Amino acid sequence: MLSPIVHSVSQVAVYLKDKLESDGLLSRLTVQGEIANLRTVASGHSYFTLREDGSSIRCVMFRGRAGQEYLEDGQEILAGGNFTFYPPSGEANMQVAAVLPVGAGALALELARLRQQLAAEGLFDPSRKRPVPVFPRVIGVVTSPSGAVWQDIQNVVLRRYPLAELRLSPTAVQGDIASEQIAAAVRSLNDEGVADVIIVARGGGSLEDLWCFNSEEVARAIFASGIPIVSGVGHETDTTIADDVADRRAPTPSAAAELATPDRNQLMVDIYGARQQMTSLMAGHVDRLRSSVLSQQQRLQRRVPDVASLRRRVDEYAERATSSIRHRHALTGRDVASLASKLGALNPADTLRRGYAVVRLSEDGSVLTSPDQATDGVRLDISLANGALSATAGHPPRSPSSDDAPIHTQVSPVASDGVASPTPRKRGSRRSPGPPPAMKPLL
Repeated sequence: MLSPIVHSVSQVAVYLKDKLESDGLLSRLTVQGEIANLRTVASGHSYFTLREDGSSIRCVMFRGRAGQEYLEDGQEILAGGNFTFYPPSGEANMQVAAVLPVGAGALALELARLRQQLAAEGLFDPSRKRPVPVFPRVIGVVTSPSGAVWQDIQNVVLRRYPLAELRLSPTAVQGDIASEQIAAAVRSLNDEGVADVIIVARGGGSLEDLWCFNSEEVARAIFASGIPIVSGVGHETDTTIADDVADRRAPTPSAAAELATPDRNQLMVDIYGARQQMTSLMAGHVDRLRSSVLSQQQRLQRRVPDVASLRRRVDEYAERATSSIRHRHALTGRDVASLASKLGALNPADTLRRGYAVVRLSEDGSVLTSPDQATDGVRLDISLANGALSATAGHPPRSPSSDDAPIHTQVSPVASDGVASPTPRKRGSRRSPGPPPAMKPLL
């Protein structure tokens, strides 16, 4: 009988795929069986069948999955993975994530499967791992408060770096509830936001004892932590998924405490070395500055002028200037004396003292240099060396024999104060010749 609702092949294929992949049992399954029809293609993927007593399951194992080296026809194995439906071929098959030989145990197979899954998601990627702070102020510790691990961590931190504060986030480290408590302790320290680094630690034990540190819940809590985490779970030979996800992995809890803290003794050595290096550098720098200052000082000293020589040169210049001034003064004195002598020779007073006189018209004071400049009866003023005379011009009749007869004047003596002297002129005395015509009026 046909259903009234018609579905396409694709719809049915998608439905089957969703059903298979959402089933809790089929999404995380471990199957034991014998390998048959093994075929590995060029890409590295392996296709085979697991069979037992007439039943078989088609399987695919992609390249790089854990335990692929155990695949061999006829080999009985434990295969861990999940079921899925492949629509192109219309087959349901098992995607194998990990393979172990029979006898290895279910826990080992589950560990391999989970490690392969988390690695594919990038939880182990080295590029996401963060550096541990060099000088942490607060160190969070996720461990049991009653175990020796907590005491060991306290002793190591106190010995190496007592400045750090330890903040314990207590948890069980073994048992069914340990995984949940460890994850909660890590989240609690992140919520507080005080710690600079977190140590997740536990002592050694069997695979069953350490299984809580291999749980997916703990791995995702460590991956989601915003604070760098150092894992120190078990002994050096024990490697858990928590170690793979953590930012740093230590072989023991004590080694984890050492990774999370600097060594104060080494710090003292480093500080002393840095101080010695700084002292050496400063000493070298000071020596270079001192050498530079001395060099500059020598250069300045070489450039300082010779004051003594300059003083002597100034004295020489002063003596030369004084001598030059004196010589110039003597020459000037001689020039002045010569000019004075020349002026004295040209002094009209001296000329008058030698018997010469200066005749002027009384009317306008003009000096007579020719008889034609005066008419008869014109008053004249005659200047002598020791006084003056007043006279009246008169031209005598010209003789036929001479055209240059002198002017006859009636002279009235005049005292030096300008009053006419009563002394008469002697009859028959000859008048002294006047000044030469070339004499200029100098008075």
